[in-house]
Amino acid sequence: MAGALRKLFADFFSTIVFLAVYAATGDILIATGVAIAGAVLQFIRSRIRQEKLDIMTWASLGLVIVLGGATLLTKDPRFVLLKPAIGHFAIGTIMLRKDWMLRYSPPMVRETVPHIATIAGYIWAAFIFLLGFGVIAVAMTGDIKLWAIYVSVVAVGAKIVAFGITWIILRVAIARKLRAAAAA
Repeated sequence: MAGALRKLFADFFSTIVFLAVYAATGDILIATGVAIAGAVLQFIRSRIRQEKLDIMTWASLGLVIVLGGATLLTKDPRFVLLKPAIGHFAIGTIMLRKDWMLRYSPPMVRETVPHIATIAGYIWAAFIFLLGFGVIAVAMTGDIKLWAIYVSVVAVGAKIVAFGITWIILRVAIARKLRAAAAA
């Protein structure tokens, strides 16, 4: 779990830096510049440590530089605000793979209700796409405070609630299956 959270933090590092600097300064251009510098420094640190860089790391770096650069050149914050949407779409696309959720499920789920985990995986993919479209809708308003609330509170909170719902559904399904097997 700690490894997954560390990876998630690394993937969203530039967004976190952007939000923190914007909250401290209120200046979109300074926040964007610091986020770009943070992403580049994170990349350099990884290379120095000879860490293997996966596709999400490369994509995140590219998006920060391209979208951040467009924001700095045009002074239009909507470019940099779109980055989390692209991340959501990339993750949603990965979640469209059949049985992706089984890889992250405990053995009891894989052995007892793999079909429900597969269905839940597709529902999660749709949910992540929906959140990505939400990021776009909020980003297009140009209201950075609204965007910050959506990205850091609404989207994260919705994922926590969805995780809880998924956990409850899988637990109920396993209990029913085990009761039915015991009765038979």
